Amino acid sequence: MEEEESVSAGVVTAAQIARLAGVTRAAVANWRRRHDAFPAPVGGTTASPLFSLDEVEAWLAGQRKGRGVSPEVALWQALRAAYGDDMAAALVAVGRHLAHQEDDALSAPLREAVDRLAAERTAHGLFEDLVTRFTTSAGRSGAQAVSSPRLIRAFAHFGGHVEGTVYDPACGAGSLLFAAAGAKDTDLAGQELNQALLDVARLRAALRGSSATRLESGDSLRYDRHPGLQAQLVFCEPPLGQSDWGREDLLIDARWELGTPPRAEGDLAWLQHCYAHTAPGGRTLIALTPSAAYRKSGRRIRTELVRRGALTAIVALPPGLATSHNQPLLLWELRRPTRAGDEARTVRMVDLTQNDPDGPLEPTPDQTAQVPVIDLLREDVDLSPTSYVTAAQPDFPAEYGALRADLERQLCELAKLLPPLPPGPGPGALEDLAAVGVGDLVRAGLVHTEADEAVSTSEQLDTDYLRGFLRSAGNTRRTTSSTGTHRADLRAAHLPQMDMEQQRRYGAAFRDLGEFERRIKELARMGDRAAHLAYDGLTNGALAPDATQEGAE
Repeated sequence: MEEEESVSAGVVTAAQIARLAGVTRAAVANWRRRHDAFPAPVGGTTASPLFSLDEVEAWLAGQRKGRGVSPEVALWQALRAAYGDDMAAALVAVGRHLAHQEDDALSAPLREAVDRLAAERTAHGLFEDLVTRFTTSAGRSGAQAVSSPRLIRAFAHFGGHVEGTVYDPACGAGSLLFAAAGAKDTDLAGQELNQALLDVARLRAALRGSSATRLESGDSLRYDRHPGLQAQLVFCEPPLGQSDWGREDLLIDARWELGTPPRAEGDLAWLQHCYAHTAPGGRTLIALTPSAAYRKSGRRIRTELVRRGALTAIVALPPGLATSHNQPLLLWELRRPTRAGDEARTVRMVDLTQNDPDGPLEPTPDQTAQVPVIDLLREDVDLSPTSYVTAAQPDFPAEYGALRADLERQLCELAKLLPPLPPGPGPGALEDLAAVGVGDLVRAGLVHTEADEAVSTSEQLDTDYLRGFLRSAGNTRRTTSSTGTHRADLRAAHLPQMDMEQQRRYGAAFRDLGEFERRIKELARMGDRAAHLAYDGLTNGALAPDATQEGAE
């Protein structure tokens, strides 16, 4: 359901061509094989190519195939013209009209178009079709708050239907909740920070006839609106890259039964929030980025998760299921033991990264491995499925090309992340400022330290300013023993005394540098993967040197 988005982008997928022509995707695949004049791809990947809309329409017209723009597409185009990029607001207006919660937000022509289509099908069916179109369009524009249809399908496949309460703490438009719901009276609970998306979810429940739906507003980590909730199934695609997820305010929160998540581990904070709301015998399915499985900062929490027998499976999904990036997602499955002795003894590792994102999700035997818990408790506690599953050979040209293009794009963006820094007062000038010891700040209750991390607990001290100066050469010497090992606390460090305006300026520069460092590390990992692919591909014949390079014979 993506035709209108294709009009603006100028390209279409095979699924969109099928819808334009009123045929199945298999028919489009047959056209590509049998007709030499069928338009060649202009982009995308081998598994999911993109075609020029103009070329496709011309070919369909020449073959007398296709059936023009459908009334539903015309409605979507009219809504786009009226609401621009704010299509969530357009959905809310349509949903309220269909649910007879009239607020005069729709123009008379739009109301008439909605009523005509609703008369041909159910109001619920029309609204679901529009929501599906929205989630597909949002995926193309990189909206993080909306789960893609492909990811929704994966959650539904591995989660299945369940009797009892289903909960999603970052529910967006409610797609994961409704994918898990069976009967209309399934108890659905959710929370969402984006009010427009929450309104869409509530309208979907109303038009669906769900009588047991509890959808609340707000940030689930900071303001949990479902305290005490124990669900049989928890679904979650948490926000990506949350460095400010509220750790300073939640250091002793009861949800951290596996350990307090470090500041950089927002993913594992969401995982523990979901697990805290999982009933005994219930399950959690949460989609996380690959780095959550191996980052050093999350090792202690991963260790506890495995040791307690709560982790039952991790599925490495194909690329293309996330809305804001093209890296594979990992679907973690947790189960809360019902009693002692009920803990998981093995973890099922599944690697689907080489599969078509629109293809079957059931793994083949060579894509799975049952790994004993003891084998996971290595020093690094790396839970990446690819470390345990001997998968099929990758599509070297497609994967290498995609990685190379992604690296080129991110390298262009990297320079912008490095903050501009004009000349300062001179080397050593800050040493002339009055200084205060971090130990004194800790004793005064203005700073909290844990291991090698410090957090300001006062409005008189900026946390990023504090952390930045803790990394100075002088403080590194003070907090490092003669054997070269870092001490467990940072109380020997000193900070120059500055007013809040100066602290915030330094803090902003330190934040930018931290993001630069994070991206550099991600690029290094991507570069390492690209280099390995290139070496393997060149040496096994899957790739060849570029004959167009200067000096090539």
